[in-house]
Amino acid sequence: MALRGMVLCLTLAMVSGCTKEGAEAERDWGPAPPPPVAAVSEDHGRRVIVAFGDSLSAGFGLEAGYSYPNYLQKELDRAGYAYKVVPEALSGDTSGGGVARLTQILAHKPEIVILELGANDGLRGIPVEKTRENLDLLIGELKQSGAKVLLAGITLPRNYGADYIREFDRMYPELAKKHGVKLLPFLLEGVALRKELMLADALHPNPEGNRMVARTVMLALVEMLEK
Repeated sequence: MALRGMVLCLTLAMVSGCTKEGAEAERDWGPAPPPPVAAVSEDHGRRVIVAFGDSLSAGFGLEAGYSYPNYLQKELDRAGYAYKVVPEALSGDTSGGGVARLTQILAHKPEIVILELGANDGLRGIPVEKTRENLDLLIGELKQSGAKVLLAGITLPRNYGADYIREFDRMYPELAKKHGVKLLPFLLEGVALRKELMLADALHPNPEGNRMVARTVMLALVEMLEK
């Protein structure tokens, strides 16, 4: 895998906050961006998928309608699946922040939750055991509510120390195995190293990049969906 080359960008992508100039630069999408994704006009009878995460799930740096959850909705509609994607993402969020938001997530009564949290814990040097504990709680509570979980993992820059990184990298697959949930190892697979699919900050996908992220997520979700 080409994780080593993409690690720094991916983990820093989880961190919120940029200057006004940086935010304007991030809106330099290049020529012919895809059109915004239209909102679903009729939600009656649709099962709920919650996109629960941080800046990569929030579409950080983009206008409304260009995040991967927006494009995922289009993918689901196109394939004939009666699901509504609810974005519950907060730039800079940690696993502890996710625990604090759990009641809000469960209020949607989701059938599926795409859980993408933990990288900000690593960037802040939070002990891996604490992050594991938080994610363990989240997955357990989500499953107990009846939701299926798609767990999205991430890794850290190599200079965070071999022991810390090794423990962090093991966390996601071990949790997925423990709880019997689907693992998506890398949300930005096929996107992170392609300049034409990233914003000017080289950290977050542009609209076309998020369209591809949605396809990756859709492939991981297929076996969890019902027509």
